[in-house]
Amino acid sequence: MITPDQRVVVPADAQDAIDAARGVRRRDEAGARHAWDRPAVRLVGGLLLPLIIVGAWQLVTTTGLVAPYLLPSPASVFTAGVELAERGTLWTHVVISVQRVLLGFAVGSVIGLAVAGIVGLSRVGDVLLSPTLSAIRAVPSLAWVPLLILWMQIGEESKVTLIAIGAFFPVYTTVASALRHVDPQLVEAGRSFSLRGWSLFRTVQLPAVVPSVAAGLRLALAQAWLFLVAAELIASSMGLGFLLTDSQNSGRVDRIILSIVLLALLGTITNAILVVVEKYLLRRWM
Repeated sequence: MITPDQRVVVPADAQDAIDAARGVRRRDEAGARHAWDRPAVRLVGGLLLPLIIVGAWQLVTTTGLVAPYLLPSPASVFTAGVELAERGTLWTHVVISVQRVLLGFAVGSVIGLAVAGIVGLSRVGDVLLSPTLSAIRAVPSLAWVPLLILWMQIGEESKVTLIAIGAFFPVYTTVASALRHVDPQLVEAGRSFSLRGWSLFRTVQLPAVVPSVAAGLRLALAQAWLFLVAAELIASSMGLGFLLTDSQNSGRVDRIILSIVLLALLGTITNAILVVVEKYLLRRWM
């Protein structure tokens, strides 16, 4: 029998296991996690891999391991960008593509949120709409191009519509699924306080799905950039998608890589802006 004066000695590894089971973290572990969450550390860590890739790219092109006509050097790609910027065409391509993506993203996201509300909150809407929308979602993006040209000609409407189609489905699927899986006990608790309809949605259901809304919007924005290239195949004369395909036809590999790099940078920048909006929404509703 152990008396009150006796002490039980727990090995260090066993104590770690006990602390982990209790959800207790050591100070050094918490400090390490906090250090990795610092903005400066995240920025430097995020730039590390791209710098390594550019260094390896420079190495294989300068040493002749890869022929220049297959992979131009980073300096050649930079020079191609400077040439287009001096002509004034580069910024026009960028502005037009960003405008198309933002318009398509906004239209697709708003419609996606509305349809997700119908499907996620209504059994009738789920039964009537879900099978058809699931079938439409399986249609590849390029399959819409000839139909949109036929219906909307070759103007901006067809391009923005295709991007909106791409942005619609991530928002719809993510938010509708989240609404269907809101904790029923929370809903019943809201109804016990006489909350119905819009008041119940605003007070109980919306805060429960805000993280899913934010995730769906980020997926939709990424999908909008993916659909941009397909949209700018529709008899376009400007935009990064046009620059990409035009450079392919003319054999300008440096401009092809430049277009890809710009698409990646713009996608990263717009995603970062959406992350700021996501943090605001989480603070506002959570």
